[in-house]
Amino acid sequence: MLVPAVWAAAVLLAIRWGAGNPWTWVPVLLLAGGGALGLSRPVCRMFRHLVARWTGTKVPAGYRQAAPVVRLSTGHWWNGFSYERTRRDALLDQRWRLRLRDPANWRDLRFTAIAPVTAGPVAAVPPAGLAVAVLGFGLGFARPSPALLAIGALGLVVAVAGAPYAWRVAEPVAVRFLRPSPAMALADRVDELTAQRADTTVAQAAEIRRIERDLHDGAQARLVGLGLSLATAEKLMETDPERARALMREARAAAAGSLSELRELVQGINPPVLNDRGLVDAVRALALDSALEAEVSAAGVPPHLDPPIESALYFSIAELVTNAVKHARATRARIFIGRAIEGSDLVVDVEDDGRGGAGVRPGGGLDGLRRRLAVFDGTLEITSPAGGPTRVRMVVPCELS
Repeated sequence: MLVPAVWAAAVLLAIRWGAGNPWTWVPVLLLAGGGALGLSRPVCRMFRHLVARWTGTKVPAGYRQAAPVVRLSTGHWWNGFSYERTRRDALLDQRWRLRLRDPANWRDLRFTAIAPVTAGPVAAVPPAGLAVAVLGFGLGFARPSPALLAIGALGLVVAVAGAPYAWRVAEPVAVRFLRPSPAMALADRVDELTAQRADTTVAQAAEIRRIERDLHDGAQARLVGLGLSLATAEKLMETDPERARALMREARAAAAGSLSELRELVQGINPPVLNDRGLVDAVRALALDSALEAEVSAAGVPPHLDPPIESALYFSIAELVTNAVKHARATRARIFIGRAIEGSDLVVDVEDDGRGGAGVRPGGGLDGLRRRLAVFDGTLEITSPAGGPTRVRMVVPCELS
């Protein structure tokens, strides 16, 4: 209703200025075009929200996400399109380029022109019936007229009877004209998979470096010392048996220490309890070791899931608990693992009593969690008002038996 109002204001302005004014068309076009372009995104966001709330159908927006603005060694800022001297100029240039080049914006603009002549007339039936009822009853009682009263009653019936059905046309219109095209969805999926591949490569390289560093600094030094002790004990076996036995005892203790260190080393890859007892027990063990007072509950989760899904969810929960302690200053947390009400999706809810204000920022930790779950077509939803509490819901498609 906002966009037609802008168009009507432009027409009224043209009528007021008169057709004889040669410059009438300039402000008219600026008002009609600029107003429609500026209102297209908020109007379409509101429309998607209403359709999802009333019908349960979620229409993906498909907007292109802004890349992080990075400062280079030369002092210039790179925004994904061009180099700028200041961060402010880089953000401004990036915003306008996305605004003009994103096909989703032009799709929204097209929708603002289509919706008033498709969903608009049907949605206007109840308000129109109510207006007729008010006028009919008002005039019918002011000067008694059975015809006006009948018109008012008819308008009221139309308003009440049509209200439950007036917005049903919104769903097919939104699905048809607001969702991304198959080509755009495929391009977004390719970009997402490319980013996931890059993240996986970086994570694998970092994990390999961590293992190499820990082996070199810890386990390798212990094993070298163990070898020297055994060589010394072998030489002392005949001349000083007591000293040789003491060295053997030290070597045995060093071997036990090396084994324990190797076990701790591979915990960053997968905790033993996760491999042995599954996701729920691993999360309970994590809660016991956490600084938070954490409560873990589960319903309908089998002992073992697919190992990649178990690993991704476990480390996602571990990062959320760490963030709650480190950033949100929380003291309590509640973790629930179970099945979705409808379907076979696996749902994980993590809620803490921290100060809130958490959000997904490009390149941040929560953005990394979102990308980690996206590998399995999972989703991440965050509700974190200022002052808390923070609730994070992770949903992963998973066949549970």
